[in-house]
Amino acid sequence: MPDAFFFSVPNRNLIVALAARYGMPTIYFDSLFVEQGGLISYGVDYAEEVRQAAAYIDRILKGAKPTDLPIQLPINYAMAINLKTATSIGVNIPPTLLARADEVIE
Repeated sequence: MPDAFFFSVPNRNLIVALAARYGMPTIYFDSLFVEQGGLISYGVDYAEEVRQAAAYIDRILKGAKPTDLPIQLPINYAMAINLKTATSIGVNIPPTLLARADEVIE
């Protein structure tokens, strides 16, 4: 599970660098890793999560009890693929997966 250790910039850079050095195909939980040189990310769309939270806050400010509000799971997920990394470690990304990606870094 992701935690603060993985989000800190020095640790994120180290994790991506070690995966690249050893040619490990990796899938991360956030696109920040792919922007740093990671292979693939697949995780929650944080912008959508903030919008959902805003709707909950609106309901609470209008008088709803927080205990009466249902728990919601993420609605949208985002996938990012770094083709430069795929090429450097010798991984072939199928065209169907590329077509489904929300972001492709070349």
